[in-house]
Amino acid sequence: MGHWWERNIVEPGKLPLFLALVSFVLTFLITRAITRMIRAGKGPFRNVTPGGVHVHHVVPGILLMVLGGFGVIAGYKHGFGSGLAAVLFGIGVGLVLDEFALVLHLDDVYWTEQGRQSVEVVVLTAALAGLMFLGFVPFGVNDLSEDELQGRATAVWTIVLNFLIALIALLKGKLRMAVIGVFVPFIALWGALRLARPASPWAKRLYRTRSRARARAQVRAYRHDKRWNRLRRRFEDLVGGAPSR
Repeated sequence: MGHWWERNIVEPGKLPLFLALVSFVLTFLITRAITRMIRAGKGPFRNVTPGGVHVHHVVPGILLMVLGGFGVIAGYKHGFGSGLAAVLFGIGVGLVLDEFALVLHLDDVYWTEQGRQSVEVVVLTAALAGLMFLGFVPFGVNDLSEDELQGRATAVWTIVLNFLIALIALLKGKLRMAVIGVFVPFIALWGALRLARPASPWAKRLYRTRSRARARAQVRAYRHDKRWNRLRRRFEDLVGGAPSR
């Protein structure tokens, strides 16, 4: 286990990514737990309102992201400095993305229907970072054998091809499938082969004169949203709390 961790995580330089990912996820979960307690009037936590101004936690989040980011740029690539910068950055990202909807709408929509966007972005970001971490592509490993070099070249070409497929899925309006599909090829391929969503750039460009394809895309999008939106909403309510009615 120690040799595997050293070769696949430490040597390629993935330890900061691991620390940032764990810090990010834990910060989001702890923050949501605290905000839900504040909302319910339970526990010792209260909103921070110096001088009557509600200081949202996106503010310290931005500061921590700046500290962590500049810590990495300053040259803390290894050792304690690298780990500390990664943790600060992960905590900052967790605080900022927890209020992504507030930043997007420039309004306090934390407990509204629009506030669900924060949970969506956090889940998507965690999945992306987790897939990057679990990729275990040892681009930083030295002293590779001939077979390992060939395997690396094959991996690079596979990544490039899969990226192009994921780009098609993105143009078809399949954002989640495109992001996850960068690391899981079959998901990107499935998104690229299926009909585009009606409002996507692909549909606007290529379905403009194809009334049947446009109609099929609208029907399929309606059925997909009807089938999955309820499940997605239940998951988001479980993770981030239900919006105010």
